[in-house]
Amino acid sequence: MTPKLIGLPFDGASSFLRGPAKAPGEVRRVLHAGSANYFTELGTEVRPAADGSDGWIDLGDVELDDNAQIAHPQIVGAITEAVADGSPIVSIGGDHFVTWPIVEALASTHPDLTIVHIDAHPDIYDELDGDRFSHACPFARIMEAGLAKRLVQYGIRTATNHQREQVERFGVEMHEIRTWDGSMASLDGPVYLTIDVDGLDPAFAPGVSHHEPGGLTMRQVLDIVHHIAGEDVQVVGADIVEINPDRDQHDMTAMVGAKLVRECLGLMMAG
Repeated sequence: MTPKLIGLPFDGASSFLRGPAKAPGEVRRVLHAGSANYFTELGTEVRPAADGSDGWIDLGDVELDDNAQIAHPQIVGAITEAVADGSPIVSIGGDHFVTWPIVEALASTHPDLTIVHIDAHPDIYDELDGDRFSHACPFARIMEAGLAKRLVQYGIRTATNHQREQVERFGVEMHEIRTWDGSMASLDGPVYLTIDVDGLDPAFAPGVSHHEPGGLTMRQVLDIVHHIAGEDVQVVGADIVEINPDRDQHDMTAMVGAKLVRECLGLMMAG
């Protein structure tokens, strides 16, 4: 099936700064700017489809309400419609709230989903400041609803005591960066990849709302992505979230997002 790209310009669940709603447009702009080609590091060309040629399809941005409780069913509906023909999908957020409704839409046809999650934060609070729809809570909602069979996390370096309790409660495979030796979990079945760009060290991606030093290098993130390509899996979806163009420098973080879009599309087109 032909992969699809969709923009989710939503930051109404952000707890600190607004801005990630602007990311889909900025990532697309540098993706097509001509400073890089459309080949992935694994050798797959991911040129957008045109004039009937093979490639991927850009569905544009979804018009979303600023209220998370209203945006949730809007995202579920948009993703459900986009993947109705079996196509895999790459989403550009937006804050990390968007992963919950995306996974909810995919889980209806992939009940045995494994999520691979790259982030500085576990994002598994039961609630943050009384808000269960916060971008700090999507994986609590996903796991309590049984929308995924496994959650494998890399890059974590901010886990609170409460979040550690949540990790234990839901059986999350959390790889904290301070103790991670570079080994990666074996995967099978359908896989969903979610990349919060603040999982990278701020030196590699300054355009995020939450600068958390001591993070992953871009090479380590790509190694995780490419490990998925080496497994016997079906990548049914991916998202790149939490880019804040208001804090970017010289398009560095937008270019990180564009490269990750290419690599994710490459996983789908090669698979």
